[in-house]
Amino acid sequence: MTVMLSVEATVSASALCLRPWRAEDAVALVTAHRDPLLRRWLTTSLVSEADARRWIDDQNEGWAAGVRFSFAILECGGDTSDAGHPVGHVVVKGDVDPNSASAEVGYWTSAEARGRGIAPRALEAVSRWALGSQRVMPLARLDLLHASANHGSCRVAEKCRYVLCSVLPAQLPVFPTEGHLHVRTNATNDS
Repeated sequence: MTVMLSVEATVSASALCLRPWRAEDAVALVTAHRDPLLRRWLTTSLVSEADARRWIDDQNEGWAAGVRFSFAILECGGDTSDAGHPVGHVVVKGDVDPNSASAEVGYWTSAEARGRGIAPRALEAVSRWALGSQRVMPLARLDLLHASANHGSCRVAEKCRYVLCSVLPAQLPVFPTEGHLHVRTNATNDS
């Protein structure tokens, strides 16, 4: 299954193309993961092209299994072709239980793209797709988790109508600080 999503250009921002990760994206992934701010918030760090290729293979396996839908975010020219290299990532991760109606979303943008509204535009497109038209993993709820000190992620969540539901305690060693749980439901998606 291959899903490609697009986000129209705005007066101040170029169009976005969202597509599954490809082997040729490995260099862009490693470059993005060199950013100390990005590494601060991620639980996985890709330091070599071999790491990146394994990660891309894992994403492709998730697509094939219908449990993880991982999109590379690219800025597109005027014709929405996926020119250029990935500048971000957005993912919908479902439970292994096929009867679950909830999934988790995650995202990041590279240092070069940060602060230009790419994350909220991409997250909004994927949220609408996940809660709407896709039928591989029928969902009624999306959870978004981030470290409570990650104020940028909190702003993205709020822009995309993810409601802050709770503050979560630290879970050492993977999550050393408290976090936020934001939720978006089908009802939120329709409004």
